[in-house]
Amino acid sequence: MIEVIQAGPVVTVQDLGREGYRHHGVSRAGALDGLALTIANRLVGNPDNTAGLEMMFGATTLLFEKDVCFALTGSDCFAVLDGTPVYPGWRCHAQAGQILRLSAPKQGLCAYLAVRGGISVPPVMGSAATDLQAGFGGVDGRPLRKGDRLLLEENRQPAQVDLSEKVGVLLPTAEAVIRVCAGPEAGMYSVHARKQFFSSAWKISVSSNRMGFRLEGSPIAETLDGNLLSHAVFPGVIQIPPDGQPIILAAEGQTSGGYPRMAVVIDSDLWRLGQLRPGEMIYFQEVSLQEAAVAADKQAHYLQRIAFALASH
Repeated sequence: MIEVIQAGPVVTVQDLGREGYRHHGVSRAGALDGLALTIANRLVGNPDNTAGLEMMFGATTLLFEKDVCFALTGSDCFAVLDGTPVYPGWRCHAQAGQILRLSAPKQGLCAYLAVRGGISVPPVMGSAATDLQAGFGGVDGRPLRKGDRLLLEENRQPAQVDLSEKVGVLLPTAEAVIRVCAGPEAGMYSVHARKQFFSSAWKISVSSNRMGFRLEGSPIAETLDGNLLSHAVFPGVIQIPPDGQPIILAAEGQTSGGYPRMAVVIDSDLWRLGQLRPGEMIYFQEVSLQEAAVAADKQAHYLQRIAFALASH
């Protein structure tokens, strides 16, 4: 088991989220930075969708009650295992009784912990993901707190890699520019409004959460017809509410909405949502569907290279 000695601001059990329930009004939930969780799971020989811990703002202390193989990815929280530094992107081993301490990161938002076998919680709609807004999944649908003890899954399947070596991978670097495709209502805005959206620097608001990231900047003054019908939305959709301040829908974002959709974050940049720190400034770059497909292929190749490198050790 793993015991929570100290819980950071928002520590939750997450996998890659629920699929196939949006038509019932159920959000995807899951890791904000799915790429980081995927890499952590590969380092410890787990399937990509295995449940781990998402730790917003770090500041978390965990006690390993059994020998474990683990990996940390995402933001660098200056972790130490009984005083010895633990670096993001490396496979590590802990003995029973050792304590892992994470501090607050200087950059980024979410750190991820994967352990061999994964965190064991009752699945809800086929997923271990915690949906904080709906209050289900993970551990009673809530953030972890001091004194919680987490069961680990039995290692029923053979590891996908040799876990005896301490190896690491090069983690992706977050940039200030997020690539997007034009949204369904983008063409309804004037050239001036669209130019303002893409040329402005947008600040991540402190009121952001796992539902969405609110942005602050010069408001998009132009508003569309208030009779716009409700429509489907999903993580990565960027809406423009009446106040002109964009909102990027995140993992727990609603499944339908009525605000105009100016743009949509491309799949290969969605992981960046998990590292958008309050106060950070970001920009949007419009790309074509073809360019988005090329970026997706590049990310898939990156993950394939990781799998190949780990398998060779």
